[in-house]
Amino acid sequence: MASETAVVTVRLVRSFEHRNFKPVVYHGVRLDQTVEEFVQFIRDDVATRPGLPPPFRKHAYDTMKIIHQAHGAKTNELVMSLDDDEKLILHNGQTLSAAGVANETELAFFRKEDYGLYKANPKTAW
Repeated sequence: MASETAVVTVRLVRSFEHRNFKPVVYHGVRLDQTVEEFVQFIRDDVATRPGLPPPFRKHAYDTMKIIHQAHGAKTNELVMSLDDDEKLILHNGQTLSAAGVANETELAFFRKEDYGLYKANPKTAW
């Protein structure tokens, strides 16, 4: 049985307050891999990806959350929605497909501590 693959956009979020993020598109992502495997793949890729500024390459990303799926409604938040964390944050130990990732899904990759601080006080700085 061939594993299902998908096109996934990963939004590297460096700062919620300053709305500082960079989208990166990945083709041929295996949906049967675990969340841990995918996170490690993204970390390794980001660290060596040409064209990404050093602040994005060196940031301590540790959490992924589904932002948007194909044919679904989008949030008005510019970086990502602050709702439904229990359902949308990807948890270790599950496969990408079990976590709800499908073709043309957009994920945010961010530092959980930064997200917690921003969620407690969602103010933006310009």
